[in-house]
Amino acid sequence: MPVLSDVIAALDGLWPRERAEQWDAVGPVCGDPDTEVTRVLFAVDPVQEIADEAVALGAELLVTHHPLYLRGTTTVAADTFKGRVVHTLIRNGVALHVAHTNADRADPGVSDALAGALGLRVLRPLVPDPEDPAGRRGLGRICELETPLPLREFAALAAARLPATAQGVRAAGDRDRPVRTVAVCGGSGDSLFDQVRAAGVDAYLTADLRHHPASEAREHSPLALVDAAHFATEWPWCEQAAAELDAVSDRNRWGLRTHVSRTVTDPWTAHAASSATAATAPQAGFAVAPTNTGAPN
Repeated sequence: MPVLSDVIAALDGLWPRERAEQWDAVGPVCGDPDTEVTRVLFAVDPVQEIADEAVALGAELLVTHHPLYLRGTTTVAADTFKGRVVHTLIRNGVALHVAHTNADRADPGVSDALAGALGLRVLRPLVPDPEDPAGRRGLGRICELETPLPLREFAALAAARLPATAQGVRAAGDRDRPVRTVAVCGGSGDSLFDQVRAAGVDAYLTADLRHHPASEAREHSPLALVDAAHFATEWPWCEQAAAELDAVSDRNRWGLRTHVSRTVTDPWTAHAASSATAATAPQAGFAVAPTNTGAPN
């Protein structure tokens, strides 16, 4: 069986730490490099529920997309929630490794997994990595649908294919406007509106869209916006990442058993839709109820 340092080297090969943004906190958080690894759990968030899941599974390694200590800390005391996570992991022999913006920019990366979940064909990165001569790495992806769909149906497709969350999927734009080309960005994507407009796509699917950037984007162009929950747009990467590590394990005859957490760690737990009779502008928008066909329950 491989030891932790072997598996970490493999993870660094898949998502090199030097490709993360400078502000990011990626790589190992805790763990003994000489510990044998037989099971690995992939998840989006390093929260207590996920730490407990890793322990119950008997995993020696937890790989998350989001960092535990993004802004640093001066304590890992167990009376803080992050400290409690660290204590739980160390006490039970579970290492923690983070692949965040280095996984966003990878080939394949987080946005490839998002596109794959919706059955979109990836054409190229939205923001190419200038250090990639092949032009395949970078932030976001430009994609196309095999058959154009009205915006309302594309939003419904996203709601059906992504993990069900309290937010569901929101859309802005003419609900009957055909959508064929789509820019996607897993996670918070409203900082990329300039690149999306320059790409000339029909729609942009991402998460965490704020009022003013979304309003300004709609004023600049007929671009349709599809806004899903942050967790939902990044969870597909966990399955993709587990498959990538499986391939490494097979090549090295490690016999690792990889698992993907199906625990929904989106922080929002309820949604109350506005009634049509109370709306000040009837027919101004439409709602798509979140459904789930193959993502976390």
